[in-house]
Amino acid sequence: MTIEIGETAITLRTGSSEFNRLVRERYSGFINDGRRQQHELEIDLVEGGVAVDLDEDLEVSVDGKHWSMRRGDFRACWNAEDGCGSVHQPSSPYAIDSVLRIIHSLLLADRGGFLLHAASAIRNGSAFLFAGLSGAGKTTISRLAPPDTALLTDEISYVVRKNGRYFAYGTPFAGELGRAGENISAPVKAVFLLNKGPQNCIEDVHDTEAVGSILRNVLFFARDHQLVSRVFNTACEFVNQVPVCRLTFFPDERVWNIIG
Repeated sequence: MTIEIGETAITLRTGSSEFNRLVRERYSGFINDGRRQQHELEIDLVEGGVAVDLDEDLEVSVDGKHWSMRRGDFRACWNAEDGCGSVHQPSSPYAIDSVLRIIHSLLLADRGGFLLHAASAIRNGSAFLFAGLSGAGKTTISRLAPPDTALLTDEISYVVRKNGRYFAYGTPFAGELGRAGENISAPVKAVFLLNKGPQNCIEDVHDTEAVGSILRNVLFFARDHQLVSRVFNTACEFVNQVPVCRLTFFPDERVWNIIG
């Protein structure tokens, strides 16, 4: 089974028909078995329960081109040169969901893109991103979107540099809405840093603050100097091209009148 997100395809190999069914249901809008294989993950399922510490925090480490990932519910490795790896996990879609986020963050760093802790949506042919940590209003702004808006995600936005422009792609990584985004893309017109307030207003943000805000919301799990430097440069290039503003909003549908 091949899962394609942001034009990047990762084929999952598993001998379990039940796990295959669970993953197909979770990523239903992003399954593309006809896509030429780019990357591959071998799934090794734990039999008889989880034999790992569920309280263990995520750790990601690198040795050359070899990445290691571990958390309470999985162990995984990834060869960046060959584009293949393996995952040792229980028969649950949550572990593979986390592994895919980590691998996509690594792959995006090489493409001049990133995963952003932000909701995103397409309206009138342009994508808008709404960045903020938990409680900032990402799910609220998504729920308030008018009918002519296509939701890409209410949690993790997928940003790719393509032909000199930045595009936002739909992802299956859902937040509080509990549903995947639409599997479409559009050029990014603006990023809004979310604040809740008594009235709706948009304020300009200085480039220095904008870069800092983007970096604070980038999902990047690797402690590797070269990749961290690459992500920093990408954030600077992104801010040079895409407006970043502060959006203070009162939670009703009128806020979309000033968004676009």
